Amino acid sequence: MAEGFFKVQEVLENYKTAVYEKDVEKFLSMYAPEMHLYDCWGNWESKGISSWKESVVEWFNGLSEDGVLLKVDINDLVVEEDSYLAFVHCAVTFAAHQEESGEKLRQMTNRFTYGLKKVNESWVIVHEHSSLPINMETGKGIFNFK
Repeated sequence: MAEGFFKVQEVLENYKTAVYEKDVEKFLSMYAPEMHLYDCWGNWESKGISSWKESVVEWFNGLSEDGVLLKVDINDLVVEEDSYLAFVHCAVTFAAHQEESGEKLRQMTNRFTYGLKKVNESWVIVHEHSSLPINMETGKGIFNFK
């Protein structure tokens, strides 16, 4: 890791920037090698950075193929931290924009929870969980509940 994340907020800012830039290495730099993730897309979970990298590469490549830039907005942010551990929960909105025209195509909001730890003075994500509420009648996720 070239640069450290000395504040939890820096990890979240890196998340937003790396997704927008579709920069796999920048995105993965905020995760611990032994990270464990529960996702609401495709895979039930990812254990370890190499498993997560496969999903991220597929995600970013799909965005590039579709000519889409994703703008990430983080709301309802709650951060609890001590010297070595942090717990974060928030609402993350992903807004897809057509790369050439800038036209907004769609957006969705997920709930996220992160567990971070400090390694060599830098915060890294060790656990991430994204979710959506489910419509009990249809069994489908509710993408813009808020």
